[in-house]
Amino acid sequence: MAIFKGHRFTIEFDEAFPQGLVMVGDVAPDNEYLSNEDKARGKQAKQRIDEITGKRQWKLTATDLGETKAKRASFEITLLADVQPVPTTSEVLPGMRPIELDGLTAEPKVAGNGEFKYQGYAFRATGFKAAAAGGGAKSTRSGAAESKAA
Repeated sequence: MAIFKGHRFTIEFDEAFPQGLVMVGDVAPDNEYLSNEDKARGKQAKQRIDEITGKRQWKLTATDLGETKAKRASFEITLLADVQPVPTTSEVLPGMRPIELDGLTAEPKVAGNGEFKYQGYAFRATGFKAAAAGGGAKSTRSGAAESKAA
C-alpha cells in the first residue's frame, strides 16, 4: 500500500508537542499572494480554502517549547475553520499564550535550504482545545512551561 504525497497523519497534540506550544501574535487569515500590480489595480486578496476539507485557512505562528534548535522552534500552523478560531487561554506575556490544538494533523515535507535539508512537517488543526481546568497533567505541563519562561 502506497502513501501518497500530501497525506495528512492524525496525531494527538501531546504526542506532537510534549512540552507544549506557545502562540506568538494573533490568528490571521491565510490570504493568497497578491502582486504589487494587482494591488495597484485595486484587487483584493482572497482567503485560501483547503482543497481537502473546503474550509477557510487561518494561520498562526507558534513556538515549540521542546525544540532545542532555534531555527526549528518557531513555525506557522494552519487552522481549518469556517470562522476565525479564538484561543481559549490568556496571554502569559504580551502577545504570547500557551495553546493546545484540536484536530491536529501532520503532513511530512522537506524543509531547509540547499544541502541543509531536513524532515519537517506542515501542521494543521481544526481549532483550539478548551483550557484545562483543575490539576490535570495538562495543567502541570503548562505550569512547568510558564516557570521555564519566568
